[in-house]
Amino acid sequence: MAFCANCGAANQGSAFCASCGKPANASTQANPGPQVVTGNGLVTNASGLTPNLAGALAYALGLITGVVFLVLEPYKHDRFVRFHAMQSILFCVTAIVFSIGMSIVWGILFSISASLIFVALPVRLLIAFGLFLFWLFVIYQAYSQREYRIPIIGAIAAKQVG
Repeated sequence: MAFCANCGAANQGSAFCASCGKPANASTQANPGPQVVTGNGLVTNASGLTPNLAGALAYALGLITGVVFLVLEPYKHDRFVRFHAMQSILFCVTAIVFSIGMSIVWGILFSISASLIFVALPVRLLIAFGLFLFWLFVIYQAYSQREYRIPIIGAIAAKQVG
């Protein structure tokens, strides 16, 4: 069976590809690699990510990529990717709640004395830098194919994914 070099659809021996309309001479007889049949019957190349890369990318944009990897078809069945996606979502939500709480505390302290900015600003920057380094550490752990569990959050994520 021939496959279209442009879209990867199976060519049934016609002069043009039924999916994209390219000439049949652009088709190839070789199997183009792993194939996936989509919902509309098209055969496409499966250029999926490895589980460790998908787990690391789940932390990239926090909520967005965490939800994406929980919903995408090849990854929603992989427990490793689901764990890191769920942990990414929970870590992001926790960081947002922590940031809001810290803003409220700093606002109260600044209303008491404005000179506390000389103490509060370096502490706040140090906490933000620590969270950033921890975020990089968790990405590295996922890329290294380790199921590193963040205290409290990791247990909740593991319970959610089963």
